[in-house]
Amino acid sequence: MNHIQNAMTQAAELIRKAYDAAVQAGELPQAEVRPVQIEIPKDLRNGDYASGFAMQNAKVLRQNPRKVAEILVAKMELEGTCFASAEIAGPGFLNLRLSHSWFENVLNNITEEGSNYGRTVAEKPEKVMVEFVSANPTGPMHMGNARGGVLGDCLAEVLSRAGNEVTREFYVNDAGNQIDKFATSLDARYRQIILGEEAVEFPENGYHGNDIKVLAQKFFDKHGDSYLNRPEKERHDALAAFGLEHNIPAMKADLQRYLINYDVWFFESELHNSDYVADTVKKLTENGHTYEKDGALWLNTSYLLEQMYRAEGKTSEDIEKLELKDDVLRRANGFYTYFAADIAYHRNKFEVRGFDRVINIWGADHHGHVARLKCALDALGLDGTNRLEIVLMQLVQLVRDGQPVRMSKRTGNAIALHDLLDEVSVDAARFFFNSRHSASPIEFDLGLAVRNDSENPVYYVQYAHARIKSILKALAQDNIPTDVKSADLSLLVEGAELDLIRDLSRLPEEIRLAAVQRDPSRLNRYATQVATAFHKFYTECRIKDAAPALREARILLSCCTAAVIENALSCFGVSAPDHM
Repeated sequence: MNHIQNAMTQAAELIRKAYDAAVQAGELPQAEVRPVQIEIPKDLRNGDYASGFAMQNAKVLRQNPRKVAEILVAKMELEGTCFASAEIAGPGFLNLRLSHSWFENVLNNITEEGSNYGRTVAEKPEKVMVEFVSANPTGPMHMGNARGGVLGDCLAEVLSRAGNEVTREFYVNDAGNQIDKFATSLDARYRQIILGEEAVEFPENGYHGNDIKVLAQKFFDKHGDSYLNRPEKERHDALAAFGLEHNIPAMKADLQRYLINYDVWFFESELHNSDYVADTVKKLTENGHTYEKDGALWLNTSYLLEQMYRAEGKTSEDIEKLELKDDVLRRANGFYTYFAADIAYHRNKFEVRGFDRVINIWGADHHGHVARLKCALDALGLDGTNRLEIVLMQLVQLVRDGQPVRMSKRTGNAIALHDLLDEVSVDAARFFFNSRHSASPIEFDLGLAVRNDSENPVYYVQYAHARIKSILKALAQDNIPTDVKSADLSLLVEGAELDLIRDLSRLPEEIRLAAVQRDPSRLNRYATQVATAFHKFYTECRIKDAAPALREARILLSCCTAAVIENALSCFGVSAPDHM
């Protein structure tokens, strides 16, 4: 249950009904008033919810705003609602205070729903695909993939908990130029093993990582020099297939270690082998959006983008500054480009598999590709402008002792995901990578991530959960019952108690907002706030030494807090330990 949304809905209905009653009584005129807007004040001393309805509509109601507010408050029927009182502040703010029954209902709801607390039913649920990481299978995953993995996985989770049908997908780029370069690089290293490094020149644009040498050695260990004198294409095909057979399972293993599991692994090669790429390009041609030039087939991207930008309100001058260009779909040699395959892949998502919405997690360096892909889907009649969303993700900088860390001590290469997980816990990695909005760069402090004190944010939140479990264990050892299912919650009246309950009530709304805003980092901040509120409560409100009835109520509050922390952490894949 979303207690925040329910309260805001009730508050808006109360004010609207009060206005209608005032009109009926002749105390206010009938007018085209603005819709009731409800907000949660930063300072709760005046009330839990507030509205500027009286001030916003004073002119059309031809009354002083405070007078309008006085009339509305007098007409409010609070009985049966979650509010205990309505008050006027300043020039005409309407402030409503929650009744104690609302606080009690929050705790009863958490107790009843347990691990499901925070899940809601979407007003208009969608079938959503979240595609993320999708790293080239030509080498180990790096820090961008590490951040994208957490961002995509957490976004998929909050979308699911907000009531949508969600599929997690990894797109394996096992075709095209990068695979050709992969095969060429492996071939050079393979022949160097047999003929010597000086005898075989390594391609300048090849993959220079040590992982290529390791794969080439494994291929040699299995096949010896039997492929040395075979035709180059046969050798390249065998080497690429061998490399993919090793790299893809390694990627899956790294991701599973990182607690990421996909519903679908979709291979680019399937699009080519089934002629789906060719068919997609054919449809674009039939729709009049391609032309031939220099033996290649081009998409009239500049025209499509211009139409899209004009629909968005851009002027001709603005569009001219963009220097729009067209894109090759099929090269003169007959091979289809990566862009053509990408269009076909997204057509498959919408047209074949029937997703209502597709969300891709991409690095910020792909920003120029976003509008081009959307307009290509528009040209296929798939409304890519509205149905395809691209979440662009900024870079990660690893630091230790204030200094940037760019290389792995073990391999001397750029730090890969498995390098990171050898150094810090999965919990720390997932917490840190989900700590900022995707549009903000992240500075990942390796030293901070392994500290066992409150300076480490993941430790701080996990410690709050462990502290509650420790308190409950100590109480049980003193023969004080802790498995409390009901208690006299009317006894919880201290400020720290009510503030904590307010925070606990927010989890469903935080999940909803994280899904709507495509920002799962809200849950990091929320979990931290709940941990802070609990520490304050525990400092100010004794549990063991309280009177039995009050002690029981505070035990139930503590149990609810532990459940909420665990549920919040699970949204971004971090554990809630019972002891630390």
